[in-house]
Amino acid sequence: MATDIASFESQSIAREGVTGKVLTPSQLIWRRFRRHRMAVLGMISFSLLVLFVIIGSFYISEERANAVDLQARLTAPNNQYIMGTDTTGRDNFARIIHGGQISLIVGLTAVTISVVLGTLIGGLAGFFGGWVDSILMRFTEAMLSIPQLFLLIVLGKFIGRDIDTITLMGKTFSGSVLIVIVVIGTTSWMGLSRIVRANVLSLKEMDYVSVSKSLGSSQLRTFFKHLIPNTMGVIIVASTLGLAGAILSEAYVSFLGLGIQPPTASWGNMLTSAQAFVQQGSWWMWVFPSLFIILTILSVNLIGDGLRDAFDPRSARHL
Repeated sequence: MATDIASFESQSIAREGVTGKVLTPSQLIWRRFRRHRMAVLGMISFSLLVLFVIIGSFYISEERANAVDLQARLTAPNNQYIMGTDTTGRDNFARIIHGGQISLIVGLTAVTISVVLGTLIGGLAGFFGGWVDSILMRFTEAMLSIPQLFLLIVLGKFIGRDIDTITLMGKTFSGSVLIVIVVIGTTSWMGLSRIVRANVLSLKEMDYVSVSKSLGSSQLRTFFKHLIPNTMGVIIVASTLGLAGAILSEAYVSFLGLGIQPPTASWGNMLTSAQAFVQQGSWWMWVFPSLFIILTILSVNLIGDGLRDAFDPRSARHL
């Protein structure tokens, strides 16, 4: 990423004779991304999924998603229950909508925490170097030794269930949601910090950074105005791929019964209630949550692959 700006500028100038205009870096990125058909497909499917869980919540309330009807328990998909019902007669379609909101909120919030920590720690380590770099990198290596899954299980078991239920913006969250968000966010930034550090180490030797310093720019201004913006490519790609990992982490911890707790629905804990019925013919209880998890992870990974190629200044084949 150290030569991204120069490469983008040279490529945009090179395209002037072909298209009749100079393409800006953002236009080049968008053009490369559009040429990546699977990435565009992933973006469309993920956008539709987000619209589904957002718009669906306006028509189907959370009370309906948690409503128990024992007379309708384990009802197969029909005109009334599109995706059937679970063991207590709750509508799976309604729970898919509200469970999807929780899964996406957990993923996005955890990734935000991870990106902020990884960018700051890696960027400061690369920018200042010396003893600052040594301390921050040793801290990063220490964090790498902490098993995320084990920490999620322990905290979810001994702390998560003791936290009171939270109501925010009319939506009910079990206390375990906070545990899952914090643990995933604070234990998944280490890889990004190493990438950001490597980029900052190379970027700070560039001429424009030296000119900025010679003109009296403060270290803080140089760091946030010149170095971090030119590292946004790898940060965005890592954020996209990290979102898929965060959603998957929430799903398998909730599947173990130690993540998101009832009454809050998530795709993971929907699978928990379905595991006892896999061989009993109630296929709808596990097929639909699994399908949405797979679709989300696949879409996000396709977007991440497309962004990785789009931000690569050497990928002229996509032009």
